[in-house]
Amino acid sequence: MNRTLPLTPRVVVQLLIVVVLLPGLPLLITQRWGWWEAWAYAAVSALGFIISRVLAVKRSPDILIERSRAFEHANTEPWDRILAPLIGIGGGVIPLIAALEALADPAPTYGLPVKLAALAALLGGYALGTWALVENTFFSGTVRIQSERGHRVVSTGPYGWVRHPGYVGAWLAFAAAAVLLDGVWAWLAVAVLTMALVVRTNLEDQTLQRKLVGYAEYSARVRFRLVPGVW
Repeated sequence: MNRTLPLTPRVVVQLLIVVVLLPGLPLLITQRWGWWEAWAYAAVSALGFIISRVLAVKRSPDILIERSRAFEHANTEPWDRILAPLIGIGGGVIPLIAALEALADPAPTYGLPVKLAALAALLGGYALGTWALVENTFFSGTVRIQSERGHRVVSTGPYGWVRHPGYVGAWLAFAAAAVLLDGVWAWLAVAVLTMALVVRTNLEDQTLQRKLVGYAEYSARVRFRLVPGVW
């Protein structure tokens, strides 16, 4: 059985969008080739995606196939057919809005120390998301019980701290991008994505509590979904 992701035209187009188009949006829209923050955002986003997938496929050779076919599965939770693409598309809206803001007013919004902190948070968000993806070989693109893959509870690595570390990493990357790219109105997209992530986390947690053997016991040990000590 072939367990590698075939490079079909659809897959190639998806990779170009995720690795080239979306990370490069601020540069492509503004044509400000000296905008170091946009270059930093593009580099971290593109390399973060590539490195995370390379490491994940070494751990679980069929994880990319699972993620690429996430919407083809009949048992994907109905609500996640809306939330998953909303969050995925929303991640690209942040650099888009920030780029349009830069066209209207190229003056920096945040100081260098704040931007360096945002760059560190962006790296941290991708690092945490990568760790979660590598640690959890059932980290699909949508919420479903993967019975055919022997779905089980994962409690190691970052899952020993919070139950949904991948979402924490995503939020860090969203918020950091808005700051690094001098976004103000981009925070509206961050706010919408924050609400979507909280709703998705809650619904996913309820689904796993009901359907995944051992998850109720795991959630009793790891009490917090996203933020230790808070929720």
